[in-house]
Amino acid sequence: MQPINRTNLAESAAESLRAEILSGRWAVGERIPNETALTELLAVSRGTVREAVRVLISKGLLDARQGSGTYVRSTVDASGALDRVKRTGLRDQWEARAALDVEAARLAALRHTPEDLERLFKLLRARGTVADGGREAFSQRDIAFHRSIVEASGNRAIIELYDFFTSAILETIHSTLNGDLPEPDDRAHAAIVEAIATGNPDEAAASVRAFMAPVLAELDRLLTQ
Repeated sequence: MQPINRTNLAESAAESLRAEILSGRWAVGERIPNETALTELLAVSRGTVREAVRVLISKGLLDARQGSGTYVRSTVDASGALDRVKRTGLRDQWEARAALDVEAARLAALRHTPEDLERLFKLLRARGTVADGGREAFSQRDIAFHRSIVEASGNRAIIELYDFFTSAILETIHSTLNGDLPEPDDRAHAAIVEAIATGNPDEAAASVRAFMAPVLAELDRLLTQ
């Protein structure tokens, strides 16, 4: 590991540690050297090391365990993939969101609990409109509703993927609120919950496809103009 000598020490230290993790220097589940040792290896202050470790924890590469140390959580850095997702076209983002939402609703129909349905109906009522606190607040309420459908699917991989795509998905929601794309109305949202409540996975999946269809059709129209 080379000493750090660039301007932004915390970023440089984080990049140096990231390179070591991705190279396999420490295996998943292995504890990395303590703060004192990293200070010596990187030739930076303890504060810089702490900040670098925090950066890598936020990226999902490290895991801090109280009273035990810091361990390698993953040797795959997915942050670049999210950046690439954000640079894809709006139609690609909507199609990806549709794929996740359709499968989540299908599984939610099969696996939901009474508590899941109660939460979904509560969040449906709480969505309100853009006039209730502005666009950002509305987007957060809307994403909370859709994420609850994903949670009701009981599929941890889909939940993790949905969280991974959250920022891109929020951008797709914003795109329906600026007048360029149709915003699905309350009836379309309610239809999804009602379909999940039936326990019929095909009906639940179809409700999400119907929900997404007007937006995808308008995107196709705009892109072929």
